[in-house]
Parts: sequence; C-alpha cells; structure tokens
Amino acid sequence: MDAISGLAMGFGNALSLANLGWALLGCFLGTAIGVLPGIGPALTIALLLPITFTVPATGAFILFCGVFYGAMYGGSTTSILLNTPGESGSIITALEGAKMARSGRAGPALATSAIGSFVAGTVGTLGIAFLGPVVVDLALTLGPAEYFSLMILCFVTVSAVLGGSALRGLTSLFFGLLLGLVGIDLQTGQPRLTFGVPELLDGVNVVLVAVALFAVGETLYLAWRYAEGKQEVLPVGSIMMSKSDWKRSFWPWIRGAGLGFPFGVMPAGGTEMPTMLSYYAERKLASPEAQKEFGTTGAIEGVAGPEAANNAAAAGILVPMLTLGLPTSATAAIMLSAFQSYGIQPGPLLFTSQAELVWTLIASLFIANVMLVVLNLPLVGLWARILKIPQPQLYAGILVFATIGTYGISNSVIDLVLLYGIGIIAMFMRRFDFPVAPVVIGMILGPMAEQALRQALTISQGDWTTFVTRPISACIMAVALLALAGPRLYGAWVRRMAG
Repeated sequence: MDAISGLAMGFGNALSLANLGWALLGCFLGTAIGVLPGIGPALTIALLLPITFTVPATGAFILFCGVFYGAMYGGSTTSILLNTPGESGSIITALEGAKMARSGRAGPALATSAIGSFVAGTVGTLGIAFLGPVVVDLALTLGPAEYFSLMILCFVTVSAVLGGSALRGLTSLFFGLLLGLVGIDLQTGQPRLTFGVPELLDGVNVVLVAVALFAVGETLYLAWRYAEGKQEVLPVGSIMMSKSDWKRSFWPWIRGAGLGFPFGVMPAGGTEMPTMLSYYAERKLASPEAQKEFGTTGAIEGVAGPEAANNAAAAGILVPMLTLGLPTSATAAIMLSAFQSYGIQPGPLLFTSQAELVWTLIASLFIANVMLVVLNLPLVGLWARILKIPQPQLYAGILVFATIGTYGISNSVIDLVLLYGIGIIAMFMRRFDFPVAPVVIGMILGPMAEQALRQALTISQGDWTTFVTRPISACIMAVALLALAGPRLYGAWVRRMAG
C-alpha cells in the first residue's frame, strides 16, 4: 500500500468520533504533563499502560501519541515561564524564551513555540508517512544477523553515547538485559532467574518495569530533592505575534524542522543535539539587530528554531520504532512495550499485517497537531495556572495511580513488591546519574536480540563469523564499535596532542 492510499484509509478511520476523542484526550493530557516540570511523556505513558488490557489497540496508541506530541508542545511553557526545562529537548528553548518572558514578551515566545511545534510536527509526520514504507522495503532485505547487529548498535548508542558516562549507561543496559532474562527460556523450557517464585515464570511484566522506572523512581527522586518555596511564574500577557515576529520566526521554523527530523530517525539522534545545532545556526544567521537580543532581552529566533527541531526529532523517533521495532528513546521503548501487550510486533511486517492500525495512527498525528495548536494558543493561561499545583500532592497522586494500575494488571502482591523494589533502585539511579532509558530498552530488545542471535547461528550452523562476513551486518557492527570506542580514542588523541 502506497503512502497516499494509506493516509486516505487512515483519515477515514481517524475521523471517527471515538478516535477523535482519544486524540483530544491525549493532546490535553500531554500538554498538561509537558507543562509540569519533571513529568515527561515517558512517565505519563508508563502510568497509562494498564489501559492496554481493556482499550482497543488503535484507541490506546492514538492516546499515547497524543500524549507524546502534546508533551513536546507543553514543555516549552515551563521553559519560558519558569526557566525550568521539563524535558531535555526544552533546555535550549529556556535560554532565550525565559529572557523574552522577563522582557515582557512571554506571549510571543509561547506563540512562536506553539506554531513552530505545529510546523515541525507536520513535517515530521509527513516524514513518517513517506519515509516509513521506504525503510520497510529496505528492512525486508535484512536477515537475523543484520537484525542482531542493529540491536547491538541500538544498545551502544542509547547506553554509551547519549549518557554522560558510557560505564553508567552500559550498567543500566545490563540491568535491563538481566530483567529480560527472567522467566522460562522458550527454546529449552528451563526457568531462568525465577528463584522458585511461580509468579516470575512468565517473566517480569514490561509495563510494571516501565511504571517502576518512570513513575515510582522519578517521583521518589523528585520528592527526595523537593525544596520548600514557591517558584515565580511569569505573566503571559498577549500572545499576538507582530509582523516582524512572524517574519523572524518563519525560516527558523523551517530550518529547525529540517534539522530535527533526521536526528530523530537516527539511533543516536535524540532531541538535545538538533536543538543545540538549531540554536547556534540561528544565532549565526540572525540579523545584527537580532544578534544583540541573544542572551540579553531574548531573541525570538532562539525560541522558534530549537522548538521546531525538538518536535521534528520527536516525530522522527517513531520511524525506527514502527519500521524496525527499535526504540531510540525512553518514550519509544515504553510504546514498544504497549505493542507487545497487544501481541503486536513492530517491524517491517507491521505495515502489512497491521496496515489499518499504522495508517490510522499516522493520520491521527496530523489531527493531533491541529488540536494542539488550538489547545495551546487560546488556553495558554490555563497551562500557566497548572504550574501552581503543589508538588507534594502531585507526587502522591502519581504514586497512587502507579500502585492501583500495577495491581490491576494481575492482582499480584509480588508485582507490587517488584514495583517498589525496582522503583527504589531507579530512584538511586537518578541520584547517581545512571540513565534509566537503557533499562527499558535492554529489557525489551534483549530477548529479541537473543532470538536473532540464535536464528543467525542456526542458519550459519554455529559459525560466529556470520556477523562480520555478511556485508550489511559487518558495516553495522563497525558503526557500533566506532560509536563505542571513537569518543574515547578521540579524547585520548586530543590529550596527547595537548601534552
């Protein structure tokens, strides 16, 4: 099915009353969550995962993607009005956005952020629709050896490249791989790491681990670090953009979207790098008058470009997840676990085996983008008031929802013990700067990598060189090795030249 006919079918389904309702709920929740500092889309989707046991797959994924897109929109509100980025992708937005707010121009900063998010979200969703089938065609030529190499690349980039410390990232990854091993080995039928507990024979529930890491662990950490005292929420004022604001924002929106989407698609992309590149590009390309505003009263280009790059990168993250089954962010990993809850395996065959679901989801992203502009611009005063919710009540509510949702999955006390046990580990991981995203990615991709490894060795009759004699697999392994060793070798070379 080509992209045009797929989108036509998708819009036919997405415009039903039920699916529009799920999209609106997701957008509203996502924006509200994005506004609250420290509470991102990963935590929210983790809390919502128990609905996968009662809600149809299409409705659930429309809701999750609405939350994902909405959080990208809402994150800029906190950055601009509080100078407190809620997401890593909003850090750069705070540089100029908070200064604009202090100069009495919070309204135009929020407006250019929302419209830039809409432009970038639309560009990114078009990229998913038209690039997705192309990636699928390429992926169908890959065998088990290539898939195992791809997963190794994903492990390395998410764990060792994106974090502050490769050792901490890899430690988190191995913790996730360990959790993925729990249960009965499907090939030998032998129990692994169950310690005689019958409830662990089916393995540790991915939903439980996601909720423990992103809801319980994050909330306990935020409560631990909670400091009494009120933060100053700057007034919004008029959100109308002047003719000059529109003119100065247009090309940064386009450039930001063009920069962000490719970074989102790449395994080591993320949102930090494209937002940073967009900011420095706009600073160089700005007029001499605008350059004087950077770092002083706040330049609107420094908000428009990075915010567009942030949203385009977020859209790009969905491409490898849907087409290859590879999550490159914490949110994508949790969404992948939701697919597994429905017994659906993302990958090249998803576009044919679940064509209706995929195209309805992509069409809903376009609809969500329009909804988010309508929700964000007129209701910006409401989102600013959300920032005044007392944080202790917020943390208590998250823990209550996490506990009820997890217990509702299997009515097992063992699950609650695991929930808070892993949650406390996650709290200390946050405290000592161990990234939590590799845990979920290791847990989900670990069993899949093990299966691909066994299939590749079966096909090659136990020949381990199959991973380096097949050209595509060898190239991917070389990239993974370069990503792991390259920064260290470069650092050693720089130190030697300096010495």
